[in-house]
Amino acid sequence: MKALRNFMNKIEPSFRPGGKLAKLESVYDGMETFLFTPNTTSRLGVHIHDGNDLKRTMITVVVALIPALLFGMYNIGYQHYMAIGQPASWFTMWIYGLLAMLPVIVVSYGVGLGIEFISAQIHHKEIQEGFLVTGILIPLIVPINTPLWMTAVATAFAVIFAKEVFGGTGMNIFNVALITRAFLFFAYPSHMSGDEPFVKVDSAFGMGQGTVVDGFTGATPLGQVATTVGDNVSMTNIVGEPISTMDAIVGLIPGSPGETSMIAILLGAALLLLTGIASWRIMCSVFVGGLGMAALVHALPSATYPASMLDPVTQLCLGGFAFGAVFMATDPVTGARTKVGQYIYGLLIGVFAILIRVYNSGYPEGMMLAILLMNAFAPLIDHCVVSSNIKRRARRAATKE
Repeated sequence: MKALRNFMNKIEPSFRPGGKLAKLESVYDGMETFLFTPNTTSRLGVHIHDGNDLKRTMITVVVALIPALLFGMYNIGYQHYMAIGQPASWFTMWIYGLLAMLPVIVVSYGVGLGIEFISAQIHHKEIQEGFLVTGILIPLIVPINTPLWMTAVATAFAVIFAKEVFGGTGMNIFNVALITRAFLFFAYPSHMSGDEPFVKVDSAFGMGQGTVVDGFTGATPLGQVATTVGDNVSMTNIVGEPISTMDAIVGLIPGSPGETSMIAILLGAALLLLTGIASWRIMCSVFVGGLGMAALVHALPSATYPASMLDPVTQLCLGGFAFGAVFMATDPVTGARTKVGQYIYGLLIGVFAILIRVYNSGYPEGMMLAILLMNAFAPLIDHCVVSSNIKRRARRAATKE
């Protein structure tokens, strides 16, 4: 590291005002702050003393996502070899998933960071680390069979219109990764639902070739439930075997790479809560709101809305509910910031997620729209909470007088 530090010091003058590469100063700053802790200090008095900064926060979130990422890679291979009817070792399955995920990760980071670098150069700003998390979230929440060019277009749209136009990192109103998914969902709906998007059944990467088994379906469990006719609700894996709640908890089911395993998600949640990065108020409120609404709709089942027949625990284990509650709803930029507001914000996300997935078969997931909806209302929630506090204190002061 000392040699790298010396190298960065040696080339620094070229990137400063008056140097040959002065126009790329923000690029140099971005690389330096990524590799090393900034050595700048505040010249005036400060009111916050904390060893944590944006870089450490983003890296902690990325580390928390690693269990979901690694399991997602394994599940991609697991679904593939089950579909083609060939046995394989867990390592072979994981390698297959790794090779399937790598291009998506490269495209996500390449497009997103490229736009942020260009924006920083145009506006002469420092490059922020905010996309470190967004860049890994995007591959985890989009179906594995999404064409790379679609992922690139959606990422570019989200970074430009949901982040940069608002002023960049810390200024966006909506979660950038979810805007990417929403763009894909509404612009290319056939690539975001159905049998094809969630399971790779080709012979790519030289991993062998087989015959797809009879009755193959790659639709997610929620997608299957949404298309159920009558009151005989059933969920099956890609070979037609019934899916249990335990299968959903472990994560060996079709779905977006990072959203299937409740165990992997909860491991990430534990790290976020132990480090204080994520709000436990929001996280817990989402699960409480979702569980309460799921219990209510389950108590009033209807053949018209087959998802209402799922038991509450299964509801929370399926789709992106848990992933959204842990990694999306807790985004400190787009979520509520007051303590009371965080309870309200999280509770409503859980309630709306279940309402959308149960009573609108066109959106069997629900979590994406629920979070984006509450992103829009988070400032209003905080405003109402603050106004209520001011009024209460004013009444208290008037009473004392």
